[in-house]
Amino acid sequence: MQIFRQYIAPFLVVIIFLIAMVAVSARIFLPDDLAAPAPTEELSSPQEAAILSTPNFYFS
Repeated sequence: MQIFRQYIAPFLVVIIFLIAMVAVSARIFLPDDLAAPAPTEELSSPQEAAILSTPNFYFS
């Protein structure tokens, strides 16, 4: 248990931090249109809004 606390857990924390840092900083290298925030557009009709806001659950 001591080996896990001294070596493995800190290593996992550092690896998770590095993966998160790479994921966040990767947007620097994306093209301009992909790095921009998602568009916020008004939906054209209430029916379209109802269709898009309904969650899709598929049960087998």
